[in-house]
Amino acid sequence: MTQRETFQQKHPMSLLTVATALCASLYALGSYITAYISSPWGVGQFRPAVVIPAFFATIFGPMPAAVGAAIGTLIVDSVKHGYFHMGSLIAAVPGNFVGFYIFGYILRRRFSWGRFVLASNITLTLANFIVAFLYIFIYKIIYLCDSRYLTMPLHTLIFLSIGLTIWWFVTMLPFVLLVTPILIRATAWATPSIVPEDVRIHSLGEDISKGLFSMALLIPGLIMLAVGLATTYTVLGEYIYTFFKEPTYSLVKWMFYLSGGALSILGIAIYFGRLLSTRRGRIQTV
Repeated sequence: MTQRETFQQKHPMSLLTVATALCASLYALGSYITAYISSPWGVGQFRPAVVIPAFFATIFGPMPAAVGAAIGTLIVDSVKHGYFHMGSLIAAVPGNFVGFYIFGYILRRRFSWGRFVLASNITLTLANFIVAFLYIFIYKIIYLCDSRYLTMPLHTLIFLSIGLTIWWFVTMLPFVLLVTPILIRATAWATPSIVPEDVRIHSLGEDISKGLFSMALLIPGLIMLAVGLATTYTVLGEYIYTFFKEPTYSLVKWMFYLSGGALSILGIAIYFGRLLSTRRGRIQTV
């Protein structure tokens, strides 16, 4: 058993229970703020509040974050719709639980900001994939028998699910990579007793100086831009247009450009910002 696992096991059950409840309530509240900003497809919301379960997974481990995220998403979806939302229970609850359990599990044994970036990418890809496919294929088609989706060909439904996955990924990743570390460092400074030692002592600056965070943003951004260009200048655009007419088609296309551009700019800015800071530090030393 590692030192980190021993530390997390030393957390009393009362603290883990409070952490789970706090994660759920903060995630529900944070998600509700952006609950009415939907994706280009009209389903799925803009949710930068994923920084909250990512933070709890890093500090308290897999279970408080997984349970808190599952309960929080069910609360906010039900409040938004005004009734107990089965779509959330069928799709969002399992996706959030699995995703943030894996996030905490990756960081459970040994923390580094490199592993944090890895956990962020795996979690946001897998969790959003689960939510998108369960929502479209299980909730909309099997549970609701929604005629709009029943009449769509299989390849359209698959593309819609993949599109939702990509949209959630690119709108969540910058927040998880840029905001969560700030919350973690602030907590480590304010209440070091609840933060694992490897989180407290690991230098965020060293990993940023290696270009880790910039590459984690730049690579997905360039991929999104490439897909956007392919949508505009290749047969991919014609293929998409066959089942997504205007204005959805334009929204989808600009989603790739805007999200790709935003991620790329953030990645470049972080890289050169850190590079300039390092050079200034060397000059002052000399």
